[in-house]
Amino acid sequence: MPIHDQSYRRYGGQRSSLGQSWMVIARAGIMNMLRKRAFMGLLLFAWLPFVVRAVQIYVASNYPQTATFLAPDAKMFRDFLEQQDFFIFVMTIYVGAGLIANDRRANALQIYLSKPLLRSEYIAGKAAVLFTFLMLVTWLPAILLLFLQVMFKGSFEFLRANLFLFPAITIGALLQALLATFTMLALSSLSKSSRYVGILYAGVVFFTAAIYGAMYAITGSTSLSWLSLGSNLAQVVDVIFRQTPRYTTPWQVSLIVVLGLIALSISVLERRVRGVEIVT
Repeated sequence: MPIHDQSYRRYGGQRSSLGQSWMVIARAGIMNMLRKRAFMGLLLFAWLPFVVRAVQIYVASNYPQTATFLAPDAKMFRDFLEQQDFFIFVMTIYVGAGLIANDRRANALQIYLSKPLLRSEYIAGKAAVLFTFLMLVTWLPAILLLFLQVMFKGSFEFLRANLFLFPAITIGALLQALLATFTMLALSSLSKSSRYVGILYAGVVFFTAAIYGAMYAITGSTSLSWLSLGSNLAQVVDVIFRQTPRYTTPWQVSLIVVLGLIALSISVLERRVRGVEIVT
């Protein structure tokens, strides 16, 4: 029986552009989380403060006698983002702890990076999963509250008087999401246990806050607030919303610390995300 020997032929399929593979990783990660009932419950719970603030805006817009103490202002939007800190913390651990740690435990990094996939694409895809959900509970509800204010009031008067709120909400939410995302991804790349990563992240947040609390108790000054991860972020976001900073630490110092932590996390990811694990 003759055997047909087919020589080499060129690939006839469609070639995907370099730099788009991260979207596949992001989409798969997002859909995987949306299939979990516990996570959907957490997501719905995270929108409860939005409902409360929406009712506040409605009452203040339709009942003038309540406007003196319920009227929305820049501080209300700042307070809303600060209220979401708890949900950011819980969601960062729930979603982010296993993003890289689970791949390391299953030796999946070698499989990912043996394909035409850049390390930056892998990191971007994993980061997009957590970043998307964090923006979903910070930026999106805050922007919707801004539009609800216009709708309930029936005029653009508030928006014209507070045009800075849109960029303030966007930049504030971005800083919250980026800091949490890259800090968690860096920690996730250091271990094969998602449970250990979650504990480590909680430890970083609470330990830095405890150090600042101890120093404040000793000195009676807030000038060392830069020691706390959360305090640095709060200081910067206060300035973004044109509120009086709550600490005596210069906001520029807090911003440097926040950006430095993001840069450090990216550096850790660059070293830890490799197709072949290097033992030193």
